[in-house]
Amino acid sequence: MKRSEINALMRETVAFMKAHKFFLPPFAFWSPAEWKRKGAEANEIRDCMLGWDLTDFGKGDFHKLGLILFTIRNGRLNDRRYPKPYAEKMLIVEEEQLTPMHFHWNKEEDIINRGGGRLVIQLYHSTPREGLARSAVSVSVDGVRRTVKAGGIVTLAPGESICLPPRLYHKFWGEKGKGKVLVGEVSMVNDDTCDNRFHEKLGRFPKIEEDTAPLYLLFSEYPGAKKK
Repeated sequence: MKRSEINALMRETVAFMKAHKFFLPPFAFWSPAEWKRKGAEANEIRDCMLGWDLTDFGKGDFHKLGLILFTIRNGRLNDRRYPKPYAEKMLIVEEEQLTPMHFHWNKEEDIINRGGGRLVIQLYHSTPREGLARSAVSVSVDGVRRTVKAGGIVTLAPGESICLPPRLYHKFWGEKGKGKVLVGEVSMVNDDTCDNRFHEKLGRFPKIEEDTAPLYLLFSEYPGAKKK
C-alpha cells in the first residue's frame, strides 16, 4: 500500500468515528516528529501496542481483504508493569471487506456494532487439528443464546453484540448496501503477535510504499518500540 493511501484511510476513519460521536485519545494524533520526542512516559503505548493498526493480510487488496483499527487500551501478557486484564479496540469495516477466518488461542472477545451499517459474522468451531468443524455453533448475542449451523451467519445491527470464546473460528464483513460499520471490540488482553490462528496462511502487515510522509504512525512504527 502507498503511504498516501494509509494517510487517507486514517483521515476517513477519524471523520467516520466523529460522525458517530466516538472520539480517539490524544496520542492518536501525535505526529512522527512528536513521537521522536516521547520518552519513557509513553512506554505503555509502545509496549502494549496501542494506537493505529492496518493490514491487508499480505494480499495487496485492502478494500477486498483488509482492516483498519485503533487499539485504545490493552495490557500485556506476563508483564507485571501492565496488569490490565482487558483490551478495547475500534474497527472500521467496509461493505464486503473481509477479515478472514481466524480464531484466538486465549482471547475471549465481544464484537459490538457501534453504528453505521450491519456487520456479518460467519462462525465455525475448530477441530482438534485446527480445521473447520461440522458441529453447530452456540453463541451469546446480547445475553441471548443463539445457535447456528456450522458456517452459519450472525448479522449485527447497530447496538447489537456477540461474545466469541477462544478457538471459535470467525470471519466478518460489512453487509452490502448498508455502509461502513463502526465496530467495537472489548476483550481479554490482546496480543496479535502470538494469539491469532488464521485458517489460511496470511501476512500481518502491509508492504508500504513511502510516496509521502506518514500522517500518524502505525503501532509497529513507533521509535523505541520493543519488537516481539
